[in-house]
Amino acid sequence: MDIREKLEDKIKKKEQEIVEYERKISETKSYIEALRDTIKLFPKSAINESAESKIRPGSAIAKTLAFLKKTGKPMHLNDILEGIGKQTTKKERVTLSGSLGWYVRRHEVFVRTGPNTFGLIGMGSDTEEKPPEDFGLGTVEEKGDVTELESF
Repeated sequence: MDIREKLEDKIKKKEQEIVEYERKISETKSYIEALRDTIKLFPKSAINESAESKIRPGSAIAKTLAFLKKTGKPMHLNDILEGIGKQTTKKERVTLSGSLGWYVRRHEVFVRTGPNTFGLIGMGSDTEEKPPEDFGLGTVEEKGDVTELESF
């Protein structure tokens, strides 16, 4: 075997290595994409635990977080301010509302459940709408006519 053939064999081996590495890179990219798709399946609240850890201790947001966890339900901005020991002045309302809104827009930690009412992600609204007790029983008005319904 002459030198030329040896060099050609080395070239073929290296080209085969390249093909193998490219296959591994392709598999790894697919794996990473699958992991990203899996992350999308988790609820935001599971991911947002890390966002809570980034809140500066002692800040109004940290106090609000602690207060809402303690109450366990969404609260109006004025109630939050009173609960964290701040005055309910316009400046304090605007400041805290803006800060909470920043988190709400990013879907992190806080959620807006109504006008000037904030809660934590995963909390239900404090005014959950339920149908009346007699819903579905009784009469239905249609263009001035009253039609009785049978109960099931």
